[in-house]
Amino acid sequence: MNQTLNDFIATSTANIPIIRFIVNIILSALLAVSLRLIYIKYGNSLSNRKQFSQNFLLLCTTTMLMITIVKSSLALSLGLVGALSIIRFRAAIKEPEELAYLFLAIAIGLGLGADQTIITIIAVIIISLIIIATKMLSKNFNENQNLHLTIQSTGDQRINIDDILKILKKNCDAVDLRRLDETNEILEASFMVEAQNFTNLNNAKNDLQKINNTLKITFLDNKGLI
Repeated sequence: MNQTLNDFIATSTANIPIIRFIVNIILSALLAVSLRLIYIKYGNSLSNRKQFSQNFLLLCTTTMLMITIVKSSLALSLGLVGALSIIRFRAAIKEPEELAYLFLAIAIGLGLGADQTIITIIAVIIISLIIIATKMLSKNFNENQNLHLTIQSTGDQRINIDDILKILKKNCDAVDLRRLDETNEILEASFMVEAQNFTNLNNAKNDLQKINNTLKITFLDNKGLI
């Protein structure tokens, strides 16, 4: 039995049908492009969605290639686990949504690499419809909160996040803290805000600069993020 197991580990490889491989990798690329378009149009991330989503195509096709190669060989599967254990990925993930889309891109590659083509396509279509429907249902909220505000403070006299929130709430109708990065040298906070007019925004800017006149403040229309 031990000899049989050893033979299985050493020789259990199978020829990969070229036509099926080509079809799957093309489908992987098409689904990755579709996922990229959905993320750009319907994503909520404050980062550059166009730049980040360029990784989807490479991630999908690479995952599909790896699974196609190792799925028929236990030895290759164990080798892949060993290889990945010595690789450290340092992706700059700042928002949970980015990680969710990366997992979906990997899932597409896994499904097509395992020859689960129909299931993968159906799943991607359903998930895409859910994303679009969720975005449409929250359309009114997103239309109101149409300004992206970034505040950056550096040096020993960094402004406190509580002071920022207090000033914004006084001058804006709605304030939503979306991201906060803080170290010993820098504080950077990103908000979605709603204000009745430019005067209120200008008052908020002036109040913030009274506390610290070295603040870097950026207002951007949310529609301009993509």
